Amino acid sequence: MSFGVAVIVGNTIGSGILLTPGEIAARVRNPWLVFAVWSMGGIFAFLCTQSVSELGTMLPQAGGWFVYSRKAFGEYGGFLVGCCDCMVQSSATAYLAVAFGEFAADFQPVLRGHVKLVAVGCLILLMLLNGLGLRAGSRAQELTSLTKAVALIAFVVACFAVSPSAAPGSAVALPSFSKMPAWGLLIMIMIALQPIVVSYDGWYGAIYFTEEDENPAKNLPRSSIAGVLACAAIFLLVNAALLHVLSFGRLAASHMPAADAAELIFGGQGRSMILLVSLVTAISTINASLLILPRILFAMARDGLMPSWVTWVNSGGTPAGALLLCTASSIALVLSGSFETLIAMASILFVAVYLSGFLSLFVLRARHPNLPRPFRMWGYPWTNLGICLGAGAFLIASIIADLKHALFAVGVVALTGPLYLLMKKIRRSHEARRQNMQSALDADAE
Repeated sequence: MSFGVAVIVGNTIGSGILLTPGEIAARVRNPWLVFAVWSMGGIFAFLCTQSVSELGTMLPQAGGWFVYSRKAFGEYGGFLVGCCDCMVQSSATAYLAVAFGEFAADFQPVLRGHVKLVAVGCLILLMLLNGLGLRAGSRAQELTSLTKAVALIAFVVACFAVSPSAAPGSAVALPSFSKMPAWGLLIMIMIALQPIVVSYDGWYGAIYFTEEDENPAKNLPRSSIAGVLACAAIFLLVNAALLHVLSFGRLAASHMPAADAAELIFGGQGRSMILLVSLVTAISTINASLLILPRILFAMARDGLMPSWVTWVNSGGTPAGALLLCTASSIALVLSGSFETLIAMASILFVAVYLSGFLSLFVLRARHPNLPRPFRMWGYPWTNLGICLGAGAFLIASIIADLKHALFAVGVVALTGPLYLLMKKIRRSHEARRQNMQSALDADAE
């Protein structure tokens, strides 16, 4: 259970919580609404964990969303979702590696001009660590996630130890909600929820490891619920701490509110301390990605939808072939610098990936009612319908906000069709060759 919580915390709490609160405050322009929208994001993530806990305990296999979509929508449906999930995870890994390099360069100016080199070095070191086995990778995840959580809690405590309760800052005009039409307030909340949903992304991290869990029926729901509640609590505490130190107007105007608050508390060393927290945060999230992505590739390869060597598992229990492939692809993205477009597309596709899982639950309940369900989603079907509608609204809003990259995403999805047919042709060729070899061996034996 502790590993599942560590993966969720490591995969969810990124540097966004150090940056996003200012953006949210500027959008809602009311301190109570700040806590309201962050709480709404936490409730949404909590309900999402209910859906995937039923799916994960019903089908405790490596691969996560790929497994559920394959069972519900067929082989191509699983392949499509698996490819999208791989793109999201690999793009995010490359982005985080570059972010780590930038944080390191800010912390140590001698590294400026070598951001990509630092990023590649970070990926290689974490690949080697995870290559030692699941135990090494999981211990690193637990340590970095714990360090990150403790550092953020220490930051919160330091903020509340500051007096006076808020630093001086420019006033901000608060909207009069009594005069605002209901639809206007709803639109404002929906816009504010978009970056919050992104900040909570990662709540599903434990589903990729159910096959390696001795008791997924018990551990997956517990770790998922505990992980999401921990993340929600930290997010709310950080916002409360920032509002305590900074005036609301200064928070709403700040691009790096955590750095501004730390500078008020610790003086000139405040920025360096936030950079250290950011470095640990980046390492923890990258490590979580390097634990998750190989298991998607492994599951797809095991079903004949990726080259067979991707299924190679070393003596430590690590899908080493898949780990090598995903690290190489992330390094290639870092060196090419082309991941910016992929990140823009991934920001649209990531919610589509887990929307496929929520829809899978409806399909599997209807078509396979006799599948074992050690855990059942609370309030089904209404809770699952609610998160489907929420995810669908987020997806539509993302497409409208970035139509260009939405069209690119559609193009990428279209390419999965020919790729799927190619992999099926290769699989049939291998099966035919294997059958011919077996027939020849049987003939020799006779």
